[in-house]
Amino acid sequence: MSTRVMPDVASDSRPSARGALNWVGMSHIELPLRLTLGAQVSETSTAFVQAYVNVPDADCKGIHMSRLYVALNSKLAGQTVTPALLQELLGEFRRSHAEISDAAFVEIRTALPLQRRALKSDNTGWKAYPVTLRMTQRGTHTQLECLLDVSYSSTCPCSAALARQLIQEGFSARFGGADEVSAEQVLQWLGSVEGIRATPHSQRSVAQVEVSIDPNSDDFGLVGLADLVENALGTPVQTAVKREDEQEFALLNGQNLMFCEDAARRVSEVLHQRSDVLDFWLRVNHLESLHPHDAVAVVTKGIVGGYSDAPGMGRH
Repeated sequence: MSTRVMPDVASDSRPSARGALNWVGMSHIELPLRLTLGAQVSETSTAFVQAYVNVPDADCKGIHMSRLYVALNSKLAGQTVTPALLQELLGEFRRSHAEISDAAFVEIRTALPLQRRALKSDNTGWKAYPVTLRMTQRGTHTQLECLLDVSYSSTCPCSAALARQLIQEGFSARFGGADEVSAEQVLQWLGSVEGIRATPHSQRSVAQVEVSIDPNSDDFGLVGLADLVENALGTPVQTAVKREDEQEFALLNGQNLMFCEDAARRVSEVLHQRSDVLDFWLRVNHLESLHPHDAVAVVTKGIVGGYSDAPGMGRH
């Protein structure tokens, strides 16, 4: 019985228009995987993956996309993702297209699930941090990038000053004509709606952090990065909240006033201090409750040949 030969258009034909292609591959591939959480490993979650190789030969028709998918399914699906695993994966991309490609790229979008303690009570809750992992191989050079979104609360310093002025004016209107005012009277007034007649505006905010790290690292350092950013900002959004936790959160916000410029400088300062962060791009977004638009600040590490300082909504 003769072997049936199936046509291979990608290999047997020439392109109708010539030209090199930076990347060819697939996006939005759904795969299950796990992430390292310090010494532990996360539960399996769904990730969305992009996989590409380049086509520098202007006369090459195209790639074998099924080879990329098979490599993803055999090496990545259901596995605990590490930098070493991504290097192995990109090596397989290049080996499977050695005759036409000399570069490979993979991007993984998923969520980092972390259990966080309440501020005062004994409760805990889960928070999912959007994460993107990217690795690129070009010749002998490999670049690894980790992108993390951290949500926090920001209270406007200007609004706080204006609120304090109104409270002072209210106090003057209530007690200005009195020769003497007892501490009990003031205490009761401060606890009334009339006493705290104005509050500063605050809003949920998001710090988008992109770091370049050593591709030979043991892990991506995502938990440490999330902790670093949250500690720098001081008012991360909460999970489980009882009244004592909400009160503590109000206290933290009142003592932690910040414009978007302040937030960007705080996070930039701690990222500059990390020797394992080779480069970084940071954008903080204060999703204004006063305005229908956002307040934004962007900062990079500023190294020669490093990240662009473009403030666009897309990441690099």
